[in-house]
Amino acid sequence: MYSNFMEHGMEYAKQAVKEDDTGNYSNALKLYMNALEYFQAQLKYEKNQQIVKTIRERCMGYLRRAEEIRAVLDNGGSVPAPNGDVSVAAQPKTSPKPKDGGGKDKEDPEQAKLKAGLDSVIIREKPNVKWSDVAGLENAKQALQEAVILPVKFPQFFTGKRRPWRAFLLYGPPGTGKSYLAKAVATEADSTFFSVSSSDLVSKWMGESEKLGVGSDDHKVLVLAATNTPYALDQAIRRRFDKRIYIPLPDLKARQHMFKVHLGDTPHNLTESDFEKLAQKTEGFSGSDISVCVKDVLFEPVRKIQDAEYFMESSDGMWAPCEPKQRGAIKITLQELDAQELASKVLLPPITRADFDKVLARQKPTVSKADLEVHERFTKEFGEDG
Repeated sequence: MYSNFMEHGMEYAKQAVKEDDTGNYSNALKLYMNALEYFQAQLKYEKNQQIVKTIRERCMGYLRRAEEIRAVLDNGGSVPAPNGDVSVAAQPKTSPKPKDGGGKDKEDPEQAKLKAGLDSVIIREKPNVKWSDVAGLENAKQALQEAVILPVKFPQFFTGKRRPWRAFLLYGPPGTGKSYLAKAVATEADSTFFSVSSSDLVSKWMGESEKLGVGSDDHKVLVLAATNTPYALDQAIRRRFDKRIYIPLPDLKARQHMFKVHLGDTPHNLTESDFEKLAQKTEGFSGSDISVCVKDVLFEPVRKIQDAEYFMESSDGMWAPCEPKQRGAIKITLQELDAQELASKVLLPPITRADFDKVLARQKPTVSKADLEVHERFTKEFGEDG
């Protein structure tokens, strides 16, 4: 129930800025204070620290503006526009721009800035991430294929009332593959792909961003958004996404696939059974955690070869580290091989299961149970499993 505190707070804040903008400062002050009360109530229950940070930042902006209005109203003066240090979430809209001699409105500096930045966010080279590279997430991949791939290849399927999905919200803990899935869409879709952050597009005034969806032609346009804090989205933004898909931590099969993908063609002697056991040992790991783990493991052969005191020369003149009692073992170090100009002849040993066990003994998952509970609760209220 306490998730409603955030929604009520956002609604009051939006009304406050609207009243502030039209000059109804007395009403604006009351609405700002109502918004602050709801945000404070949300803070009492909110466990996600990222959401807590967002709420506090907004409260600071609204509180500064409320105090500014109160101080001037008490003195009977006129309320000035907010200073530059006021939180952007609490700033009212600027006054209308004067028209030039030709009778046309001058372009809003914010709109000009937005247009100027569009060119920089167009992805001109495909990320080269295929559907097969994305482990698990079958429901999410199916929905995205229905929205992106099928309408292009089979347009006859989408006629009459059957229309492709237009807006997706991917949410879940950090490192679960939301951005990776977006890259797969960019690779598979033969279309212009814009990659932007919320700060690139969002209006600096509370509630004005909703205008982005009004009066525009969105035919053949797909909006794909990703967030780690779904409860930070206000109701107006949330309802614009047709599909709200939870991207959870990878399951056993997905983790097993991730180890293989991240290891790639690096020489190793792991068996299918080894990969399965690694997946079992990494319950609770995100895709990012597994990526970091494999990256650390890839350095284990380098560490071994730096510490090696015995090497063996093969028939083709290549050198590899070995055990002291191994036949053909020669006591020599990597530095000594380098001094003899044999550095290019040194081979790294293959990665072993023991290398993974060593790294996993010191690595811990980065996603807490509290983080998962927040996203699972949001899924029950507003979303669906991916």
